[in-house]
Amino acid sequence: MEPETRNQKPETILVLKPSSLGDIVHTLPAVALVKRRWPRAHLRWLVNPEWAPLLDGHPHVDEVVHFPRGQFRGPAGWARVPGWAKKIAARKADLVLDFQGLLRSALIGRLCRAAGGRVIGLADAREGARHFYDETVDVSGQAHAVDRYLALVAALGIDIAVPREWPLPAGTPPAGFDATAPFLLLHPFSRGAGKSLTAGEVGEFTHRVAPHRVVLAGRSDVAVPESANVANLLNRTTLPELIWLLRRAAFTVSVDSGPMHIAAAVTARLLSIHTWSEPRLVGPYRPEAWVWKDRALFQMRDLNVPETRQRADGIADVARFVGAEMGGR
Repeated sequence: MEPETRNQKPETILVLKPSSLGDIVHTLPAVALVKRRWPRAHLRWLVNPEWAPLLDGHPHVDEVVHFPRGQFRGPAGWARVPGWAKKIAARKADLVLDFQGLLRSALIGRLCRAAGGRVIGLADAREGARHFYDETVDVSGQAHAVDRYLALVAALGIDIAVPREWPLPAGTPPAGFDATAPFLLLHPFSRGAGKSLTAGEVGEFTHRVAPHRVVLAGRSDVAVPESANVANLLNRTTLPELIWLLRRAAFTVSVDSGPMHIAAAVTARLLSIHTWSEPRLVGPYRPEAWVWKDRALFQMRDLNVPETRQRADGIADVARFVGAEMGGR
């Protein structure tokens, strides 16, 4: 076998995946495999500052580079991208992996590529980004985002038929939070249109699962009903604190959102609520995780087995199911 050239054995690797929260979580297994393949390579990850805590203490990331997305909004913002990219490209990367797949990320990759290096991206990248790649990877046969990103890694000759790694930080406990008693974590709201529960559904759910303790987490502008069994931490936790809570919850119920994907990475005790989004594409990656969609409850591993689905017409039925799961603890 011929020795690897610098092009094949990179000394520096740049990962382009600045957002969003869930997409960054989806990319973790692929990046772990890249670093394991070339452990001596210096791996940098470009990420939006608000999501950088996801990479704190990451064992496979040598350097986190903040992408100041807010500075590049609008037509005038585009003009600032080349100057900023040149600053971070002082140390050019032998291998640039564009998991974001947008014109902006492709341009940054091109500017940061070392002479003789490669920029590799997905064949279905948007906004004409693929025209700035040296190589594209066909992911037409892959449905879930995790598998799409693993396909890019497989194109590098890396074996992906190994257990997935989700190196997320341990997180930090919210100040004053009592973790001695078991709790159910409910993440009921999402920025995505039509994905959230209503305040009424939140109230009914927490009432139906009583006396089990419920912790509400996430972001919301909606007031929710108070209840004796509810600790309302909406708008009161940082990302590291949310990760800590998800790790310790006896069970998590979440709408389709970034925190749901964090939960799927750290626990099998999860139910994901999908109003219109497709679980095959954006559902929890863990096969044991539960999904509620189209008035039915099912596990991800049974996605294509209709006869295993349990009828659940509304949030009251979901609460009864979760209450039974909590009761089994």
